[in-house]
Amino acid sequence: MSLEQLNQIKQSEENRYQAVIQHFSTLRASANRMQSTLQALSKITPSSEDQEIMVPLTESLYVPGKLKDPSKVMVELGTGYYVEKNMKQALEFIDRKNRLVDANSENIMEVIAVSKRNIESVNVAMNGKMLQIRAKQEGMKLKAKEDRELAA
Repeated sequence: MSLEQLNQIKQSEENRYQAVIQHFSTLRASANRMQSTLQALSKITPSSEDQEIMVPLTESLYVPGKLKDPSKVMVELGTGYYVEKNMKQALEFIDRKNRLVDANSENIMEVIAVSKRNIESVNVAMNGKMLQIRAKQEGMKLKAKEDRELAA
């Protein structure tokens, strides 16, 4: 492969690596949010009825509210869909999602390791190609010098 082709492969692999790192970061942020959710749910007890809480309307807007039935919570299924679940079902749902995120994180860590090795391999190939080019240039210089000496 030419140096340009190797460079294109390297750029492509580096772009893939950055995308995978970003995906991993998103998964870890999701795992952190789930841990926060578990902590919040652990504070809700049957005696929490009529307890004042802050209800999130958006990520940055909360309004005061009162907990009417502490045995039931709304769980986001994804893409804005919510369902009412009892506390046990909610905890099981979060646990399943947490296991899924952890499994995906492990898979992504493997992809990250492979991508790093690919980038290193391309770097080694590029360095080898550069050495070949330099050796060829040095050989041409020596041949030209010998040709001048023979002509003289």
